[in-house]
Parts: sequence; C-alpha cells; structure tokens
Amino acid sequence: MKIGIIGDTHDHLPLVRRVVDALSRDRVDLVLHTGDYIAPFVIPLLGKIPARVVGVFGNNDGDHELLVARALEQKHVEIHGLFSELLVDGERLALLHGHDRTLLAECLRGGRYDVVVHGHTHQHAVVLNGSTLQINPGEVCGYLTGRPTYSLYQTGEREARIIPL
Repeated sequence: MKIGIIGDTHDHLPLVRRVVDALSRDRVDLVLHTGDYIAPFVIPLLGKIPARVVGVFGNNDGDHELLVARALEQKHVEIHGLFSELLVDGERLALLHGHDRTLLAECLRGGRYDVVVHGHTHQHAVVLNGSTLQINPGEVCGYLTGRPTYSLYQTGEREARIIPL
C-alpha cells in the first residue's frame, strides 16, 4: 500500500493545494497527517484527496472541535486526537505530532511499532531505529526551512522517500 505522509501545513493554502494535487497524482491509498493544520479551512482541501486521510492534532491546533467537525463533513477525513495506532498491511503504525517527546521516545523504543510517523520539528527525516522505521515528512508550509516536503511510504518494502514540493 502506498501511503502519503504530510504534516505541519500551518494554513499555507497554496502549498496545501500543491500537496493535495501531488498526492492525487501519486495515487496514494492512504494519507497520514502529523498535525498542525492550524485552521479548519485546511480540512476541506484535504478532503479532495481521493484516499482516506487520517490525522492527529499538533501543538498549534487551536479549535479541536471545529477541526473534527470539518473532518466529519468530508467523506474520508478523520482526526484521531493526539495519537493514532493503525494496522496497515500487517504493519503497526503509530501516528503522532511529536511535540510530546516522552510519547515519541516511547513509541520508538521497544519495537512495538513497525513505523512511527511524526512531525513537529519541520525537519524531514527517515531513520531506522532498531526494527522501527521513523518517518518525519518535514513541513508542507515551508515556513521554517524554506523547503516544503512530504513523504511517500510503501508498505511491505518498508521504504520511505522525502519528496520536495
């Protein structure tokens, strides 16, 4: 299964539109969002991706109730709170924003998860920690690094690539 991974969109609508177009062209089967949407008007754009979108809240997401309400208006957008655990193609994935460093460290320790997906730092990274693959897609918004990115992950092959926008 091909998974698109995005995060730290921070209301940058032109780049959110670009990543939506890119993920649609990439024909992903699932999209994971690591949080920091910021405002609810980002959610309908994510709803245009022709795949299930699963996200979590980031530390800068203010109105959680309105974000969830906007997600519920979309056919296939879900926000799972601060943490989500998914089973995809037999692989256990943890999805979190990453600002809770204790939780992030716990997810990476002990081999409970095959893949840990997080954001927060705005720095893209693909790192193998023992048997756990750690993926940070970087930032869609490009505000901190000036380099907007997202990631593609292929289950089974356990390969992740960082893609510049």
